[in-house]
Amino acid sequence: MEESISGFKLRGSWGDIVEHGERITQALREADVSGTAFEEWDEWRPKSHERLGEDVAEKTAEQAHVSEGKGEQAGESPDDDLRTAGEKLTESYEKLEKDDTEGAMDRWQDSVNYVARAADSASRKAIRKVEDTVYQRVMTQLAPYYFDNDLVSANIQQTSRMEDGEEGFIFEVNVNDDELKESVSALLSTYEDEIDRWHVDVEKTTETVEAAEGVEAPKQDDGPRADTT
Repeated sequence: MEESISGFKLRGSWGDIVEHGERITQALREADVSGTAFEEWDEWRPKSHERLGEDVAEKTAEQAHVSEGKGEQAGESPDDDLRTAGEKLTESYEKLEKDDTEGAMDRWQDSVNYVARAADSASRKAIRKVEDTVYQRVMTQLAPYYFDNDLVSANIQQTSRMEDGEEGFIFEVNVNDDELKESVSALLSTYEDEIDRWHVDVEKTTETVEAAEGVEAPKQDDGPRADTT
């Protein structure tokens, strides 16, 4: 692993970069990191059963989507907002008939705001309809697969094949908070010194075992495991 101001970089096979992502995830967990940003990273990082051009490309496109506007965050569709805008406009006319100029202006402004919110929501949805196709078919041919949130910035690039014939990759991960980055760096060094073999997490099929033995498969612990010296 190479460490620099831009992050923790590793060159190797798919298994190598999966392990790299797991080590960083475990270090973040041991540094008491949790919450939405951590969960987003944990979901995006490459897994042993995934493929770069399929699974990681799809996850990258999903996290790169245009964010939700205020209307979408409120759970309202453009049609809902337009309907509400019409109601507010009607109320504005009613206020005018009652010589309530201030009330009429307030309802009119509300109506304009709902129209604007409806237009914003419709525009965002239209953009998202083409984002996946544009990203997966075009952008991944020009740029690396990437992830970015408040906690972590990362990218994966595919390189030429390695000497043993395996596909080669470069995986660079940066922890955006400097103090947390130092903690993660120290923990990664500890793993290098103390862990002989890192057991990469893999998807396990438990249904067959349960059917054959008539028992429930044991629950898996969260996070990667490692044997220590």
